[in-house]
Amino acid sequence: MIYELREYTAVPGRLPALVERFNSATCRIFRKHGMELVFLSRTDVGDDSKNEIVYVLRFDSYDDLQSKWAAFFADPEWKTVAARSEEAGPLVARVRRRLLTTADFPGVESGPTG
Repeated sequence: MIYELREYTAVPGRLPALVERFNSATCRIFRKHGMELVFLSRTDVGDDSKNEIVYVLRFDSYDDLQSKWAAFFADPEWKTVAARSEEAGPLVARVRRRLLTTADFPGVESGPTG
């Protein structure tokens, strides 16, 4: 099991539009491509607080991750949503991405039912 942690720092003043894009389309398009969203939140305290979205996706393998992201970014609906949401300018100033695994920690629950 692989987890992908993504942190999106919004362009100043654009966080509401980024939240709206996640709520109206991004999460649904994730599901459409079999991408399992484990966690989604704004940052309330810490670096980039009040201007950041953090989320975690779970994948079966690195190959699974690559193929699902490729399908997501190639999706015509996503391309339309992304273009329309950025007509007034970009939403995201910076993306920080990490791939995480629990492989070295056998006692850690790795699935939805443990």
